[in-house]
Amino acid sequence: MVSLPTIQFRPVELPPSGTLVVFAGDGMALGEAAQRADAASDGFISSAAEAQGYKGKRFSTLLAPLPRGLSVRSLLIVGLGDVAKMNEADWAKLGGVVAGALPSGPDTDVTVFAEAPDAPLSAEQTADLALGIKLRSYAFDRYKQKNSDDPEPAPRAITIAVPSPASAEARWKAVEAIATGTMAARDLVNEPANVLGPVEFAERAAKLAELGVEIKVMEPAELESLEMRMLLGVAQGSVRPARVVIMEWKGGAADARPVALVGKGVVFDTGGISIKPAGGMEDMKGDMGGAAAVVGTMTAIASRKAKANVVGIIGLVENMPDGNAQRPGDIVRSKSGQTVEIINTDAEGRLVLGDLLTYTIERWQPAVTIDLCTLTGAIIVALGHYYAGMYATDDAVAAKLSAAGAATGDQVWRMPLAKEYDGLIDSKVADMKNTGGRSAGSITAAQFLKRFVGDANWAHIDLAGTAMGGPTNEISRTFGTGWGVRLLERFIADNYEG
Repeated sequence: MVSLPTIQFRPVELPPSGTLVVFAGDGMALGEAAQRADAASDGFISSAAEAQGYKGKRFSTLLAPLPRGLSVRSLLIVGLGDVAKMNEADWAKLGGVVAGALPSGPDTDVTVFAEAPDAPLSAEQTADLALGIKLRSYAFDRYKQKNSDDPEPAPRAITIAVPSPASAEARWKAVEAIATGTMAARDLVNEPANVLGPVEFAERAAKLAELGVEIKVMEPAELESLEMRMLLGVAQGSVRPARVVIMEWKGGAADARPVALVGKGVVFDTGGISIKPAGGMEDMKGDMGGAAAVVGTMTAIASRKAKANVVGIIGLVENMPDGNAQRPGDIVRSKSGQTVEIINTDAEGRLVLGDLLTYTIERWQPAVTIDLCTLTGAIIVALGHYYAGMYATDDAVAAKLSAAGAATGDQVWRMPLAKEYDGLIDSKVADMKNTGGRSAGSITAAQFLKRFVGDANWAHIDLAGTAMGGPTNEISRTFGTGWGVRLLERFIADNYEG
């Protein structure tokens, strides 16, 4: 496994070894500490930039080995561009750029001068920088054999030099919990399905008890007694039994209604009898990205002891085309009592979520219920891999989710919920059918789920394009992105912690 870097905060001083990282604004404008380093090296930093035509453009890098006048082995300059245009998410991206540009080799010590040309970075900016370094350093390589002749790489020791290390350290303790939760979600999505079935996924989620989360794992007999027949119908074609995991964090007032997070956890989706094409089916190990985001968020809020009440509930199933599998044309009765005609067994995630939403809203009456799911390919057609689709019954909740997404970089785009689409999922033989066809596929899936929430305050996030397999960026380089953890953690922190 790639070793994640250790991060520490110390006063600003020139390092005795390793790599020195400095930031430059437009036109190679340097901060005070970088100017002192430039003077100590007889202008090496500015002359190296001039020789390469380097101007400090946003996220550009210049690596110079063996800088004269300094005891470090290498110097890394990273551009900020126009600092006034840097937002919160950009500081994390900056950390990712730093981590990606560091030189390889035996000298693993790194010192970062956390300053812009006009001032040192704030504690919040510094912590976001560290977050980006952590997230970019993540790699999923546990199944790759190592060359026995290669020495085990030592973890990088990264020192972030700031005027007030105590303030940066205090902020980092909260932000590090977000990194931990994001990487937990990435691990779950990256695991192959033969390793991570419903039972194994439930066992991993149950480890949250070590952080003070109350855990309950429900097995098929209990799910049958609760009349979760849509969820069980999806699972009936697999030899691997379904699980539902409830995770409760009680950090707020005893009488405060919780935020409920509901995650789709289809550990592998063949499509069932309506089987998918073979090409790309291996990616369906990630069809539990919603459940992974819920577990990652619960990890983050429990790790930092959030002052909020949060319930996470995930439905874990495998969708397989066994002789006992659900068939197109079957009619199943949901926990809500409504009946559903199965048109396509590959529209299975909404069946899992429908029963979970009914159960969650009846049991906890949450302040808000948010479901997360890799639900439709249609949302990728609509939004690609940069925004998740968001549907909400309350304008204020939609605005708060959008604000949290803009701040963290886990961005959402609001899509319509409208009764005009309901006719597409009306059935001649049941209360509804589980798919409305190709037109407006993500919207009709949302309309389907809406029939299971009644008048509850509810939001639905279709993260099929963002949770897995999207383009790499400054902070994410693997199949599983951990998308949603930063969004939900911020949404809860800003709106439900008192």
